[in-house]
Amino acid sequence: MLKFFRSSANQRLVGRLLRESFRMHAGLYGIAIIAMMVMAAMTAGSAWIMRDIANEFAGPKSIENIYFIAGAVAAIFIIKGAATYIQALYLSRAGNSIIADRQRKIYDRLLEHGIEFYHSYSSADLITRMTQSAQKARSVVDILVTTFIRDLFSVVGLVLVMAIQQPVLSLVAFIFGPIAILAVNKLLKKTRRIAEKEMASISTIMRVMQETVFGARIVKSFNLEGMMRNRMYKAVADVENRANSIAALEAVTNPIMETLAGLAIAGVILISGYLIVEEGHTPGSVMAFITAMLLAYEPAKRLARARVSLEKGMVGVRLMYEIADRPLKLEEAPDAKPLSEGPGEIRFEDVSFSYRDGEAVLSDLDMVFPAGQMTALVGASGGGKSTVLNLIMRLYDPDKGRVLFDGEDIKYATLHSLREKFAYVSQDTFLFEGTVMDNIRMGRQEATDEAVVAAAKAANAHAFIKAMPEGYATHIGENGVLLSGGQRQRISIARAMLRNSQILLLDEATSALDAESESLFRDALENLQQGRTMIVIAHRLSTVHRANNIIVLEAGRIVEQGSHSELLALPGGTYKKLHEYQLLP
Repeated sequence: MLKFFRSSANQRLVGRLLRESFRMHAGLYGIAIIAMMVMAAMTAGSAWIMRDIANEFAGPKSIENIYFIAGAVAAIFIIKGAATYIQALYLSRAGNSIIADRQRKIYDRLLEHGIEFYHSYSSADLITRMTQSAQKARSVVDILVTTFIRDLFSVVGLVLVMAIQQPVLSLVAFIFGPIAILAVNKLLKKTRRIAEKEMASISTIMRVMQETVFGARIVKSFNLEGMMRNRMYKAVADVENRANSIAALEAVTNPIMETLAGLAIAGVILISGYLIVEEGHTPGSVMAFITAMLLAYEPAKRLARARVSLEKGMVGVRLMYEIADRPLKLEEAPDAKPLSEGPGEIRFEDVSFSYRDGEAVLSDLDMVFPAGQMTALVGASGGGKSTVLNLIMRLYDPDKGRVLFDGEDIKYATLHSLREKFAYVSQDTFLFEGTVMDNIRMGRQEATDEAVVAAAKAANAHAFIKAMPEGYATHIGENGVLLSGGQRQRISIARAMLRNSQILLLDEATSALDAESESLFRDALENLQQGRTMIVIAHRLSTVHRANNIIVLEAGRIVEQGSHSELLALPGGTYKKLHEYQLLP
């Protein structure tokens, strides 16, 4: 156990975990610790009183003494039982509170991170850290508290009884303790390595499950069931094998302790028999010693195994703090202020950006999105169109240059005030678990049912929603799995319309709509556009031909800009070629 704490990394992590845990749950742990100390005292007392019991029955009889001893034994076990209940209850409450608190903190930290963070970790890995790591944090605290309070105090109390009653016999028992500790220490390095691999395998199980659920159509249509089954079976087998390996390492401490305990007890019986028969010692002191030694066996065994369990738990604690300590790459400025009210103009000034070093997506970009007008971004895939929207929403910060809202650099604005300015519809439609009404209302959570229905009508979604079994109260499944692609798209558009923001960002918002639905949606946009700044990305030029200004991007640079008619008039222009391609039969 002491060797575990010689590691400075372990000291820092355990110290931090205990500070954070005890500060919030000091009252619960205080009650549990007092109960543990009472349990330890009663355990030592039950061993001590065995001397009086043995002596009373071996020597002259006194009914009064027997009454007293019986009452004392009853009191010891009643008090110990009550203390055991209190310790278990309050330790569980504190432990459950730690899990809940850790999970809240991890989730809050995840929400603080920018989009870049989610590209660094798989969702399965994050879910594992969210669930398993919090459990491991609780187990580490529980081990430390129970080991250093209940078990340690119990062993110390019982050892004192042993030493006082029979000093010579105590020396025999103490010979075997260091041997057991040395044997257990050899198991620890293996435990840590296996536990780390076990956590990785659990993440793999979650990842395969997510791919099976979200990619069900692809799995079925490409006959991938066999491949997915093999991947899952391998991950499950890895977890099983590693769990078995850890169980074997933990279990091997039992025969070590049992063997050493058996040798110690055999030696004690031999020597105690000699002391009673040949030296005239009273049987009471020998009985108290043997009782104390037997009672000390279980807490001593838990102390010996504690370090193995701690090493296993610390893997999860390290993973938890790895997330907690990862620096935020996108933060509010210390003196961030809410954006001022303004007409809604967006301006890029000399903006350059790259997702990876040396691979520029936008280069020295200067452009304006006039307030109250519709601006379209068109061009080939990979030209930087969606990146422009990412920078407007401050999902990333530019490597160089500024993004301005009505002349204010958004880098110095509060994120809440910035994102209140716009509504966003992505080509990758995402819906939440719940009803149709719930999902549309995500746009403005305080909206009335009437406002939700009005937004659905504007998005041409009302008709198919009313035709559903429970209308707006129909549950749509995980990510809208019970809806068609076009229906999901129209619900997401309704959600954006309900938000009623000053700026509307549409990234291929009509990609899943048929021609008739797209036509109705364009009419709805025309009504919605009044007084709003609208930025539209579209490959289908029928969506953008009414835009006040069309910007053509190639390789992160503006190659053309103007109205639909102006761009069509450019001989050999990029926009004109795109238009002609879409007119081909």
